[in-house]
Amino acid sequence: MSTQTVSALPAVRTESPSPAPTRIGNATPAPSWLGTRVLPVGPQGFTAAQPTPPELRNRSIITVDELPPPADGRFHATVQAVPAGVLARSSWTKNCPIAAADLRYLTVTFRGFDGRAHTGELLANARVADDLVTVFGRLFAADFPIERMRISSAVELNAPSTGDANTTEVFACRPVRGRKGWSQHAYGLAVDLNPFQNPYQKGKVVLPELATAYLDRADARPGMAQPREQAVQAFAAIGWEWGGDYRSLKDYMHFSATGG
Repeated sequence: MSTQTVSALPAVRTESPSPAPTRIGNATPAPSWLGTRVLPVGPQGFTAAQPTPPELRNRSIITVDELPPPADGRFHATVQAVPAGVLARSSWTKNCPIAAADLRYLTVTFRGFDGRAHTGELLANARVADDLVTVFGRLFAADFPIERMRISSAVELNAPSTGDANTTEVFACRPVRGRKGWSQHAYGLAVDLNPFQNPYQKGKVVLPELATAYLDRADARPGMAQPREQAVQAFAAIGWEWGGDYRSLKDYMHFSATGG
């Protein structure tokens, strides 16, 4: 891993994503339908889990760059106050349980499933920003693959589910799933890592709904968080707990500073 750099320079979002090649290593472009097929909501008010499409059973998708990748292919990070434009396209509002001044805008290098170095962005609580840079630096050094890392807007968070999302992120101003209280994501104190490879399951509820093939944790595939392996160890090293250890449900994507 290269020496970490932390600066106040804002990342510049590219005008348009770079075109995806046909294949890079074991990674291929996303299916043309990805993110477009809205799933029906059942009579109980949630979308039922469904079999994973064949194209996603061993999901390995080429990352489309939304921020300029590092020119040297090495790990870099920036930590700064949240620029107004970034805050405006996030899910933050004055009704959220954390002040904008207590959030930080991070950019970190991550390794894609295509083996290439890419630049991701995160909003996080100021008091955990440096620890998260350390975690993602370790994951990059270990070649742990991440498909996509970006900040979601309120519109995206509240959009009808397509069951195939896979964005790694920290801040999301939303309640705990199925409850009224704030999620730790709303405080910038939790990370969802590769949600498709690491789904949430409580009874018949699976999120993302098409990620059922990844409920078989004995079938180890790239991007999965597994006990005593890179991702779980990297977060444990900063004192964060893993949702894969929960007893009443499993939230394999979820890591948090508070255990909630």
